[in-house]
Amino acid sequence: MAKINLLPWREAYRAEKKKEFITLMCVMLIVGALVAFGWDRVVNAQISNQESRNQLLKSEIAKLDKQVAEIKELKKRRQDLLDRMQVIQELQGNRPEIVKLYDEFVRAIPDGVYFTKMTLKGSRISLVGYAESNNRVSALMRQLDASYKFSEPNLTKVQADQTLGEDGSRFEMRAKVIASPAEDDAAMGKGDA
Repeated sequence: MAKINLLPWREAYRAEKKKEFITLMCVMLIVGALVAFGWDRVVNAQISNQESRNQLLKSEIAKLDKQVAEIKELKKRRQDLLDRMQVIQELQGNRPEIVKLYDEFVRAIPDGVYFTKMTLKGSRISLVGYAESNNRVSALMRQLDASYKFSEPNLTKVQADQTLGEDGSRFEMRAKVIASPAEDDAAMGKGDA
C-alpha cells in the first residue's frame, strides 16, 4: 500500500470549516444585534404610545373631575334654592294665619291689658304685659281659652306693678296656638310627600 499524506487536506478542510463557523457566528451576531435593536425599538414605541394614552386618560379624568365638582356645586345651589323656595312658600302660606292670630288677639284682649312682648315658637306663644287689675288678667285667660285660635292659657308669673294704676300688675303667660284646618292639611301634605 502506498503511503498517502492526508494532513494538508485535513488542515485545509479544518481551516475552511473554521472560516465558515466564524462567518456564520458573525452573521448570527449581526442578525441577533439587528433583532435586538428592532425589538428594543418596537418595545420603546409601544411604551411611548402607552404613555401618551395614559397622559390623555389623565387629562380626560381631570376634566371629568372638574365637571363632577361643578355638578356637585350646581346640585348644592339647586338644593339651597329649593330650601329657600320652601321657606318662602311656608311664609306665604302662614301669612293669613298670622293675620288671623293678631285678629283673634284683638278680640280676646279685654280693656286695660297691654302686651310688651310676644314670642311665638312653634305652636306656643309667650306673652308679657301689664294689666290694670288681676281681674283683667283672669278675663284675658278666659277669653283666650274660649278663642278658636288659642288653648291652654297658663299664667306663669304675676307681680304687682303700679304702671297702670294702684291695682296694676305685670304678668307673663303662655298659650298654645291651635292650627287651622288649612294648616293641618298642609302639614299632612308635607308628611305624605
